[in-house]
Amino acid sequence: MYDKYENVLGSRYASEEMLYLFSPEKKFRTWRKLWIALAESEMELGLPISPEQVEEMKRFADDINFDEAERAEKAVRHDVMAHVHAFGIQCPHAKPIIHLGATSCYVGDNTDILLMRDALRLVRKRLIRVIAALSAFADRYKNLPTLGFTHFQPAQPVTVGKRATLWIQDLLFDIEDLDFVMGNLKLLGCKGTTGTQASFLRLFDNDHAKVDELDRKIALKMGGLSLYPVSGQTYSRKIDARVINVLSSIAQSASKFSNDIRLLQHLKEIEEPFEKDQIGSSAMAYKRNPMRSERIASLSRYVITQSVNPPLTASAQWFERTLDDSANKRLCIPEAFLSIDSILILYENIASGLCVNEHVINRRLSEELPFMVTENILMESVKRGMDRQVLHEKIRVHSMEAAKEVKSFGRPNDLLERIASDPAFSLNRSELDLLTDPFLYIGRCPEQVSYFLDNCIRPLIETAQDDLSFEQTEIKV
Repeated sequence: MYDKYENVLGSRYASEEMLYLFSPEKKFRTWRKLWIALAESEMELGLPISPEQVEEMKRFADDINFDEAERAEKAVRHDVMAHVHAFGIQCPHAKPIIHLGATSCYVGDNTDILLMRDALRLVRKRLIRVIAALSAFADRYKNLPTLGFTHFQPAQPVTVGKRATLWIQDLLFDIEDLDFVMGNLKLLGCKGTTGTQASFLRLFDNDHAKVDELDRKIALKMGGLSLYPVSGQTYSRKIDARVINVLSSIAQSASKFSNDIRLLQHLKEIEEPFEKDQIGSSAMAYKRNPMRSERIASLSRYVITQSVNPPLTASAQWFERTLDDSANKRLCIPEAFLSIDSILILYENIASGLCVNEHVINRRLSEELPFMVTENILMESVKRGMDRQVLHEKIRVHSMEAAKEVKSFGRPNDLLERIASDPAFSLNRSELDLLTDPFLYIGRCPEQVSYFLDNCIRPLIETAQDDLSFEQTEIKV
């Protein structure tokens, strides 16, 4: 087991649920369900297929003889025909009618759509859980002032909770896109070798109504999805591009969050969870590296780059069918879903256990706040009859000198002491301290958080309570 390459998405990162969705067992069981749906529907529409043949197929729907299929594929070099052969060995009476009138894409493409739908459902569940965790965090810290940053330079204060709403809003955009794409997924149905349904028209003696009904019956038996009205042999590969683009968008949101956490952990303001026996560095034992956030960034980069694959494939399809999509799809689509699954497991873990160091946040804000209150100082002094232009110049000079004390000598910011001792301002230190209350500078942050959570997030979470009922998925490594 240690002498061959293994995909770390399976061994280290993704959940058992997502791994099963893209497992051979799930894939080939779905193939058999599609063959059963085809045979049963053809029987119901009058083709010479017996109930006993259909029942025989149903008995072996989940009992796949993988060894026989693998032996057959080595000989015929065709995975679908190999599984038709293996199914036929188990179902000798049904063997003559398995796959009747269908092409490989009947099982291949319809299965791909069904698996992507199920995988998107799992992704949505994980998104809801992350949003719920971040929402609790935002609500808890909606009133805690913190230094805002633009260009990663000190800017007007915000609150910790308000900053979290920016992370949530990105995920809200993603879930809206996911719902649209998932809601518009359709089955290929039975369209034949070039999408004309000619083989089925022959089977039903040119009865167009029965051919249409065959498609509808199969779709109903496979879960009730709609059908694409036209196709070549395959569904349009633009569908894959749509789906993976949603995953890329989620990766972008997660990566932005992870970058913010990595920066905040550097500042010691907010830290990701750190286990009791966790080792941050093999050489520097004191370190608490943000390894989970870094893993999110790393996996997100992989998903974003994977989003290039489906558009390239869609743009390169020739007429009604070409096979240069196959190997690419086998890699790109499962790995993008496994990666997003891994990312959202990490995201929920971090969001549920963020450590907020309030004293560090308060200290940093107090160090920078004197520069930010100068406009209020200027206005208060003007109210007392001082010359605005004269005071503006004095503030500029005092600010430069105070900044020099901080940057050149590592001394505390003494701007307020300088202003208090300057008679031109007529403000004593107590009066200046009143102007440095951080709550004067956070604007409507608490109100914005409350409005956003009440009107945009809680209605979403209330409709998805089942997604919150199971235990949080553990990180494998």
